[in-house]
Amino acid sequence: MIGYILRRLAQSILVVLVVTIIVFILLHQLPGGAARAILGPRATALQVAQFNAANGYDQPLLVQYFRQLGEWFTGNFGFSIKLNQSVSSLLVQRLPKTIILSLLSLILTVIVAVPLGIYQAVRRNRSFDYIATGFSFIFYAAPTFFIGIIMIEVFSQNLGWFPPEAPQSNGIGPIFEQFDAMVLPIVTLALLSIAGFSRYMRSSVLDNIDQDYVRTAQAKGASPRRVLYHHVLRNALIPIITLLGLSLPALFAGALVTESIFNFPGMGLLFWQAAQSSDYPVELGVVIITAFATVAGNLLADVSLAVIDPRVKL
Repeated sequence: MIGYILRRLAQSILVVLVVTIIVFILLHQLPGGAARAILGPRATALQVAQFNAANGYDQPLLVQYFRQLGEWFTGNFGFSIKLNQSVSSLLVQRLPKTIILSLLSLILTVIVAVPLGIYQAVRRNRSFDYIATGFSFIFYAAPTFFIGIIMIEVFSQNLGWFPPEAPQSNGIGPIFEQFDAMVLPIVTLALLSIAGFSRYMRSSVLDNIDQDYVRTAQAKGASPRRVLYHHVLRNALIPIITLLGLSLPALFAGALVTESIFNFPGMGLLFWQAAQSSDYPVELGVVIITAFATVAGNLLADVSLAVIDPRVKL
């Protein structure tokens, strides 16, 4: 087990290094360079030269990369020109909110998708299975912004059940104090994942129902409920665990649009505003943090999979 974890950790570190190289290359592929992108097209040649000298962009690329790599790993992502604030402080303010939004939507996804997939597998090729499959395809194909707009129109404008805007106060406390304002963003983000997770769960349960160990348990007189929840469920959850780690990038992509629609002050809205104002240091900081979170999520999923499924260690 220890050897497996060390190998996966080494692979994760390598992936993070590759991501930093790609981000570094993209930074230097900006039109006119980073100086022109940050200072604007009206900056003079003298201003560009002074900016490059002050930030080390006049040094060799290899020297620049290792200097930038050291700054990234110490939490220094530069300074936001538009917001007049360090990128690190912006990430510290916004990251916990996005984590809470993504975590709550992920919990809702698992609570709904796992039982739904199991029930679809048990009642396969029946009316409920067809109806649930149809709704899954609809939500799986629907864009995030479309679902969010429908949620606001129906549950906020027409029915008046929930506010159309997420909590705007700083800190994590208002999220739970004004939780009714969080319902629509959480449900919007969760609906996209429920559609995919339920389909994976249904397929995984159907694959395990036909295995020899299920027939053996049935031959020993085990009840259908015991066979399903004691034998089948544990093995059927293995693909879902892997999917949880792989869902982090999709959750962030969905959070970017969801936070923009509901004006939720998280990392997604921060990235959206930075893209509109060409605030490249903020964009690069968000990309690096997202890459770290994605690699960490995949590593956690792999380790959890090795704990649950002994075949992985082989």
